[in-house]
Amino acid sequence: MEMPRRPINFVPAQTGEVLKLGHITCRIMEDGSNTGTFYTSLHYPPALPYNRLGVAEFTLPPHTAGPPAHWHEMHDETFLTTAGTVRYHAPDHTHVDAKLGDYVVVPIRAPHTFSNPFDEEAKFVNTYSPAFYINYFKILAQVSKSDAVMSKEKNLEVMSRFATVPAKELAEEMAKDEQGGSGGGSGK
Repeated sequence: MEMPRRPINFVPAQTGEVLKLGHITCRIMEDGSNTGTFYTSLHYPPALPYNRLGVAEFTLPPHTAGPPAHWHEMHDETFLTTAGTVRYHAPDHTHVDAKLGDYVVVPIRAPHTFSNPFDEEAKFVNTYSPAFYINYFKILAQVSKSDAVMSKEKNLEVMSRFATVPAKELAEEMAKDEQGGSGGGSGK
């Protein structure tokens, strides 16, 4: 079999498409255009679709709420904490505080959100499979250009375009936890 000559894609640090989502910064490192569609020598499978994998880096200032609690119907996500601590919220008053090097997997239909309730900036690398969800961030950045803080209403509207469902029960649990109503979860 002849060795393929497909190019690799290199994204140097501090490059990529940088988006402002209110107070959160998103740096798109792979929008899916470099993943998928390959052929074997027998042309089987005939072709795999583009957009197999999307990757973005997020920067969360201290004391930052993330997006409204939600779940995804059509894509899986992973999160790798690269600086600070990111809190991942899940149902039943649970959360995980992911520190440098910690990895979180969020499969389809797993209610979640994230935040940075701590005193230092946090960063994480986020993957999407398939990658179409990268376009959610691009649209959210467009509709929130003048917003100093990420808008919950705009966020929910754009999420609805990408098979993403609000997790109202999780949001209610988190609100109770913030008010001291239930003890606040089982963080690691």
